[in-house]
Amino acid sequence: MTSLDTVTAWVANYRRAWESNDPRHIGDLFAEDAAYFTEPYAKPWVGRQAIVEQWLRIKDEPGTTTFEWHPVIVTEELAIIEAKTIYPDDTYSNLWLLRLDNSGQARQFTEWYMKHPA
Repeated sequence: MTSLDTVTAWVANYRRAWESNDPRHIGDLFAEDAAYFTEPYAKPWVGRQAIVEQWLRIKDEPGTTTFEWHPVIVTEELAIIEAKTIYPDDTYSNLWLLRLDNSGQARQFTEWYMKHPA
């Protein structure tokens, strides 16, 4: 069941994983059979191990981003999150679709991102 509290905890843990690139932190976010869509129509990374491997392949360096977010909607099945990621040279608007299982791990995560104009 998804609630604002579980979504808030999940996003905090996502940010911790983003800042640490620790495989355990990354893996703890996702169910064993989770699907991570890096774009809405891209082939997803499927399975916890594949998600960890792909994350680490394209990781950001710790301390290089600032991140702000707020929930757009949270239902029992789905959370939609609007966010902004600030890199030293670029800023992105993000929209996330998050489906959590009963343990608070993501079953499905889809992200959209749009680079702000210079």
